Amino acid sequence: MTQNVSGKKSDKLTFYQIFTRLFGNSNTTNKYYGSIQENGVGKLADINKNALKSLKKLGISHVWYTGVIEHATMTDYSSYGIKKDNPLVVKGKAGSPYAIKDYYDIDPDLATDVKNRMAEFESLVKRTHEEDLKVIIDFIPNHVAREYKSDVTRDGILNFGEDDDPSKAFLPQNNFYYLPGTEFKVPAELKSPIEVDKPYIEKPALATGNDVFSEAPSINDWFETIKLNYGVDYQNDHTSHFDPIPDTWLKMRDILLYWSKKGVDGFRCDMAHMVPVPFWTWVIKEVKKEFPDMLFIAEIYDVGLYHDFIFKGGFDYLYDKVGLYDALRRLMEGHGNANDITKVWQNESGEYANHMLRFLENHDEQRITSQQFAKDAKVGLPAMALSAYLHDGPLMLYFGQEIGLKPNGAEGFQSDDGRTSIFDYWGLDEMARWNNDGKWNLAKLSKEEKELRKAYTLINETATSNEAINAGKFFDLQYANIGNPAYNDTKVFSFLRYTASQKLLFVFNFDLNNSYNFKLKLPELALGMMGIQKKEISLKGLKQINKPIKSQKISLVADAEINIDISDNSWQIFEIN
Repeated sequence: MTQNVSGKKSDKLTFYQIFTRLFGNSNTTNKYYGSIQENGVGKLADINKNALKSLKKLGISHVWYTGVIEHATMTDYSSYGIKKDNPLVVKGKAGSPYAIKDYYDIDPDLATDVKNRMAEFESLVKRTHEEDLKVIIDFIPNHVAREYKSDVTRDGILNFGEDDDPSKAFLPQNNFYYLPGTEFKVPAELKSPIEVDKPYIEKPALATGNDVFSEAPSINDWFETIKLNYGVDYQNDHTSHFDPIPDTWLKMRDILLYWSKKGVDGFRCDMAHMVPVPFWTWVIKEVKKEFPDMLFIAEIYDVGLYHDFIFKGGFDYLYDKVGLYDALRRLMEGHGNANDITKVWQNESGEYANHMLRFLENHDEQRITSQQFAKDAKVGLPAMALSAYLHDGPLMLYFGQEIGLKPNGAEGFQSDDGRTSIFDYWGLDEMARWNNDGKWNLAKLSKEEKELRKAYTLINETATSNEAINAGKFFDLQYANIGNPAYNDTKVFSFLRYTASQKLLFVFNFDLNNSYNFKLKLPELALGMMGIQKKEISLKGLKQINKPIKSQKISLVADAEINIDISDNSWQIFEIN
């Protein structure tokens, strides 16, 4: 973590998620269900110093390299000693990066020289650090590929399931859950895009990754994965068996330490809420004993678990999908209510806002530009700014978000669903133009794309360089202005962030069609909490992407009233002196 201006460690970090397979691919042939030879693939080497410098200029502090660990695929690497996967348990020709086949290896797709794939990853970590950026990778603890088998020498560490007793549905020391007397059934709707030369046999069947305890998961289940056993007996009232420590805990600790020793700075933990909190409490302490600055980020969708995952589990940051993302998405689509933002921070009680990682895009969510979402990248700017300024926690961007990357139809296994495919080989025009033969400059970007990136850069700079944002207290102004008929509280949201030395006023208009002119009430309580005892205050507009903001001088009686003239889909920031 960086230091804020008060000298304390700052949580105002900026994460940038790179879907590694797609990021550097300049091949835009984009054949439906195309092979790696037809559609190409991005390499670790494509993320060169120019790319990393470009991210640094954007204001990024941490790069999350998604999909670097070896996963199941339909591409044949058997000539390199890598076992060929049965296509009946692989999603897409490229495969899901969340169906890990070998926790101790790098995905061969990403290597320029497959034999030296680990060395290429280590070089990427080194040059990332040389640009003063930190490295985050995925840790997928809940499930593995159905044909998981590590072929890397691991100093006596056994493969998952190697010592299991498959005759028992559940044993605390088994790595998997078994369905004795059954045989796995591939979903009937599955149509492989490549020739299947042998059936997939799994007997007895194992439980599927999304807690499906049936030998016949559906096409909509995570059928390509198997659930890992952390000592919880799901079919017997979820009883826990954590003493002695389950074998899966030990294997996962060893995996985390293995990558930590490779120079990784943090882990984004996939579907963390599907793994018991006591495991996280134990394993995070185990890792931090040796690597005290290691970051742990939880993908979590159960609000009721937030407190335990932070204060018991030991996570540094949690996804804020259910709270702020969902509230802002409704506003961006034109049917939300700005008062829902108040509900978000009230539900968090201000106790752990700095632990919430805010975002508008990632590999699971639809692109802002998609027809299923906001359709226009500019619509996302006020929501991104609020995500950055509302609290003193971290922010995340998904690759290409800052240049308005658009999803472009069905790629293969991934349907035309508004997302960028995580299962298929594909090329992205915006990324190819930014790549520009490895220069990673803006020369081939359109005027609109350059302006969008400039806006994102300013948002990041404003968030990280202002003490009131990265270390200040928060005061919601909604309650003081709801009675104002000119203040449309369903579309306008205003708040203060302040420290002893800096006081900022924020006004957001999420209305996509209407501007507003009103007198914003700054209550006497807020003035007192900010330590303002003067009879007069001045407000200076901070530079943003909107039209210049007029400075004001306000005479104080009790409450202060600020003249606000704000256009549609925009925001304003004032510094109070």
